[in-house]
Amino acid sequence: MSARPLPSSSAHALPSSTPSAQGVDALGVLAFLDAVESAELVEPHSLMILRHGRLVASGWWEPYAPDRLHLLYSLSKSFTSTAVGFAVAEGLIGLDDPVVSYFPEFEADVTDPRSRAMLVRHVASMASGHAQETYDRAHALDPDDLVRGFLLLPPDREPGSVFAYNQPATYTLAAIVQRVTGQSLTAYLRPRLLDPLGFGEVAWRTDRSGRELGFSGLHGTTDAIARLGQFSLDEGTWQGQRLLSREWIAEATREHVPTNPGAPDGAQRGDWDRGYGFQFWRSRHGYRGDGAYGQFCLVLPEQDAVIATTAAAGDMQALLTLVWEHLLPAFGPRPLTGREEADAALAERLARLALPPAPGEPAPPQGAGAWSGAVFAPVAGVCADQPGLTGVTVAEGADGWTLSLTEEQGDLRLALPATGGWRVSEEPVPTAVGGGWTDAGTLTVHVAFLETPHRLRVTCSLAERTFTARWDTAPLHGGSLRSLRAPDRSSRSDG
Repeated sequence: MSARPLPSSSAHALPSSTPSAQGVDALGVLAFLDAVESAELVEPHSLMILRHGRLVASGWWEPYAPDRLHLLYSLSKSFTSTAVGFAVAEGLIGLDDPVVSYFPEFEADVTDPRSRAMLVRHVASMASGHAQETYDRAHALDPDDLVRGFLLLPPDREPGSVFAYNQPATYTLAAIVQRVTGQSLTAYLRPRLLDPLGFGEVAWRTDRSGRELGFSGLHGTTDAIARLGQFSLDEGTWQGQRLLSREWIAEATREHVPTNPGAPDGAQRGDWDRGYGFQFWRSRHGYRGDGAYGQFCLVLPEQDAVIATTAAAGDMQALLTLVWEHLLPAFGPRPLTGREEADAALAERLARLALPPAPGEPAPPQGAGAWSGAVFAPVAGVCADQPGLTGVTVAEGADGWTLSLTEEQGDLRLALPATGGWRVSEEPVPTAVGGGWTDAGTLTVHVAFLETPHRLRVTCSLAERTFTARWDTAPLHGGSLRSLRAPDRSSRSDG
């Protein structure tokens, strides 16, 4: 099978500068890199920093790369918010319209007065009146249409009175945009945002109805995250051209509803206790779009800066805290002089970022022996939270050693690295495989699914003929291992 081509870089690169010319202390960025690489629950994948509209630092930890699409999880919500902004500007959506008015086919079914009183602005700000996440309950009420299931679930409180992070609220918001425009979110945003800003390729996961999810599932590059941040920082303009009103950006990024009314005042308030806008979070500094495991678009108006990250962070607050501790103080009020050496050291460091693969030899230390063709069964009780793996097979062929992961949907066959390091493959799913034999009886392999924040660790024991497998960060969308990739533009349903 031919390799799937990577998305091409934008033809219009972001304007760049040395850090010191924009008042950024390269030593602070270097300290951040040291800290993030040492953090126990943070695996960094990429970093981009813009200051005064200039790209001053960017780097990708090998095997991740600049042109690689990356699953943004709930950072997708901020793109949905921007689509709503365009639709409002075009008179297609009214923020004070009842949500149910956009779905007249459900009018007769939706009888609860609070559900009928729910406005577009309420679902945009996660203030539908529900006291907690509704996804499972809404899906149970209507497995075929999440909007209908959501509207059939009566809110616990008056809409607008309480915050609850709630996927069906954003899904319904996205469904409204897709209904009034007659287009997918991606198609609608393409001439209004994606092309003017030079985003290049993006891909958005759809459900069985064909709707793009809105609340999650968008795959884009780190460059795309940075461009959205700069667009927001510049209050809806791009390179001097106004695309969206200043008023919308201000409305989307201000606090509409408290996210934790009981949180202490002042600096002790965490980054999820600062309030919520229209699919943007308020932060201790500025505001942000964020997605599970550390997909961040940090917009810092006071510093005139944007920070974009992708990561596999088991502790998202830890990653934000490192940003505040190391990067925020690096933003000075004026250009720095005599800092050429620090700028050069940072550029050299960014060029050689890499995640270490699992240790191991590329072949069994005592020959192929019993390893070639060996089949391994899961250790009972250990793999309950794993992706339904029923077996692992190790084989030696003309092209070297392979590892086949068996699940209900079939086998995922992975080539092991022949000389150490990472072995990157694009098909059947983009992966980087690292690891090998740690002794004559143990094979340990790490599989990084490169278009996601997910790494699977597989260890096979020859003596026991068993394997264990665990995620560093567990996938949230479900599906087979082969689904851990950006959707093809020609077929984006998750089935």
